[in-house]
Amino acid sequence: MIIQNGPNIETMDSLIGEEILEEEEEEDVQVTANEGMGRGVLNHRKSSLALTPEEEPFDVNRGPNEVKYGLISPLPKHHLKLLLVFAQPDSVCDTISKAADKLGFEISLINTDIGALEEYQAKSHDLIIVDARVKCFDNDLLCRSIRNTKGSQHTVIIAIVRKSAFERDDVTIASLLESGFNRCLIETTNMLVCVNELILLKHCDIRTMAQHATCQALYTALDKCRDLVIVTDDNYKFQYMNAACERQLGLRQEDTLGKTLQEQLVYDTVQINTMGSSLLRAREWSGPMTLKRKSTQETVVSSCRAVPFSCAGRMPTHFILVFDTNSIDPNNLSQSRGSIHSMRRGSTDVRSIGSDYLRRTSLAKLNALPLEAPITKVVGLIDQIRDNVGSNSQLVQLIDKVEDILKGSELYVSHVKDDYRMKTDEPVVSDLITALLSKTPQPTITASSRRSSNDSSVFRPSRTGLIKAPAAIRDLLETSLTWEFDIFRLEDLSRKRPLLHLGMNLFGHFDVCGALNCDERTLNNWLTVIEANYHAENWYHNSTHAADVMQATAGFLEKERMKSLMEPLDEATSLIAAAAHDVDHPGKSSAFLSNSNNPLAILYNDVTVLESHHAAMTFKLTLGDERVNIFKNLDRDTYKLARHNVIDMILATEMTKHFEHLAKFVNVFCTRSSIGSESGEQSEEYSPILNPENTTLVKRMMIKCADVSNPTRPLRLCVEWARRIAEEYFQQTDDEKARGLPVVMPMFDRQSCSIPTSQIGFVDFIINDMFEAWNAFIDMPELLTYMRQNYIRWKEFDEQGHTTLNDIQKLQATILAPSITSSIKSD
Repeated sequence: MIIQNGPNIETMDSLIGEEILEEEEEEDVQVTANEGMGRGVLNHRKSSLALTPEEEPFDVNRGPNEVKYGLISPLPKHHLKLLLVFAQPDSVCDTISKAADKLGFEISLINTDIGALEEYQAKSHDLIIVDARVKCFDNDLLCRSIRNTKGSQHTVIIAIVRKSAFERDDVTIASLLESGFNRCLIETTNMLVCVNELILLKHCDIRTMAQHATCQALYTALDKCRDLVIVTDDNYKFQYMNAACERQLGLRQEDTLGKTLQEQLVYDTVQINTMGSSLLRAREWSGPMTLKRKSTQETVVSSCRAVPFSCAGRMPTHFILVFDTNSIDPNNLSQSRGSIHSMRRGSTDVRSIGSDYLRRTSLAKLNALPLEAPITKVVGLIDQIRDNVGSNSQLVQLIDKVEDILKGSELYVSHVKDDYRMKTDEPVVSDLITALLSKTPQPTITASSRRSSNDSSVFRPSRTGLIKAPAAIRDLLETSLTWEFDIFRLEDLSRKRPLLHLGMNLFGHFDVCGALNCDERTLNNWLTVIEANYHAENWYHNSTHAADVMQATAGFLEKERMKSLMEPLDEATSLIAAAAHDVDHPGKSSAFLSNSNNPLAILYNDVTVLESHHAAMTFKLTLGDERVNIFKNLDRDTYKLARHNVIDMILATEMTKHFEHLAKFVNVFCTRSSIGSESGEQSEEYSPILNPENTTLVKRMMIKCADVSNPTRPLRLCVEWARRIAEEYFQQTDDEKARGLPVVMPMFDRQSCSIPTSQIGFVDFIINDMFEAWNAFIDMPELLTYMRQNYIRWKEFDEQGHTTLNDIQKLQATILAPSITSSIKSD
């Protein structure tokens, strides 16, 4: 609780001592009982919501690009034409004729096979009904002759047979169908039956034939189209390509059918994966695509627009890709197999074109949002200039140098020029100004100090902490580095002390003791105090959320890309920042604190209120007691660096700067030079990973992704997090209304809010682009897999009307694991 005289700080004296170990012994008995009961419930009922990617039903909600069922015009505008072929007109023929006239058919009655064929060739009837009860003429020959007439594939032909043909086992029906009849009808003189049969034929058979005719017309139009048009299934296997593809790319229809885009056409699979991220979520995609010519293996770059299509149900079944031939540069062809020309400048390698493409599409997505930054616009203009300078390599190099400077994380942070820094006769510059502009020292990165990602000699202690945790907790913590880790089960087993147990486990794994030169007891004390200063009554911003963010951060740090980048001190301070990033959170937003004149808002001048408080509180608690001070054995410079890292990462979690951080990250790391060669070596010309400022960008992006990773977790975890944050926001809205304050988030009104809608919007505007960029950097595809699956399920919930908190709780009570439902509080 935030009070006028400052936060209510839980101190070491009230938290640690012999009673901790006694409490742990009590937990052993309780946890064993809980665990057994939980397993019983799980065995009794398996969740119908899949818990793994393999079990998830992959279904996509109907999107704005889905074509409605039917035709361009549902049925022909003119009266449908009916041809009756009866050798001897009788009461059956008369009944059918009257029924057709009642429905508005244009009727022709013919009594010979020759006359019927000539009449059809003259008028191309929509429906033909042939009397097959008598052998006055050859029904099979008549039907085959009509079927040989051009356009007859879109005509419905019906045979009238006696009732006995359906009652006894003979070959009459089969023979007629094999001749080309669409259906056989039993003779009848009942007017109502005839009317109903004709209605069914009109809306089922004739409509379907008209659809086929429309499709044929569209395929004919596509074959005359200059642009390259390709239709694939949801696995990117060719279903159709137009004639332009054969001419431009040297492909043949019969050779490509059933083959995938990667096998036949697209040069870079990165482009396919990026496109699929949108298509599988039923969203259109556009961007450059690198294609290869079949005959010569030359490559070209063309702008592509891809649209998902659902022809049945709500799952995208086909993808339509249109390549603009006007965007294909005939000079942008490779001279040898395996190399291509970059879209930006001279010749480069395959990895270069893929990473440059990724940067362009990532920036394009940022530009597509209703927000923009001046630096993003400037970089976009520079790219346009580069594309138009031609072969002037010197000018291209100058433009690249300008862009590299603009990609710096701080454009207006001044540095003393090297020539002035070395002048002893300029003391004001060399001493005073240099001192004023100096920043917190950054680590000196050398080849000897950087840990190799393949170094098997790196010491990793066991995962056992100081506290002897119950067996159930120890078993659960064996999975602490997996993305599917069940933080809510740990919350239950630890009696709402997950941060302490998980923290000690992860601190041990990453040897934080060694990095900070402190003992395990001090780390244990620090985690105890930090966790105690989280507000347990908060629905979302409590120690479980802190433990979850810490676990995500640890998962990211385990990736090879991060291991090659992070020093031991970087790993330690990243975990510390994650654990403490929301300490003493009041359960209300910074805007609420400012509107209510909260002492914290006054203290921090309404600027980055909560994040500033979290960072300050972290060090107030840490430095306030020697038993808690995990930094006490560090030298001054190392401590300053550690403090800078922790504060910078905590402040990076402020969402108002989300797009700024994302744009910086994309500009720096989604480029050719930052990807490096296949051997893992960095470019000597420019290596952003070895730049301390850019390492800071990575750490900011890492904690940002960890902080909002809920939509990328398995569905059952994602739903519970969504329920908790919604309840916390609802309480803030209730409080604002009761106190007459401005409502910061009007959407989160418990009377009208749709929780699925809020989650869908959060993914669309915040999560999707950030995690696509982050996955491209660290290669963690499960993030996108879960994100897309959860997105689909939220759309399902919204369509099914599961929108309120009560609706979500009912879903959880029936389909989610007991470890989550047992933690649900009563409203």
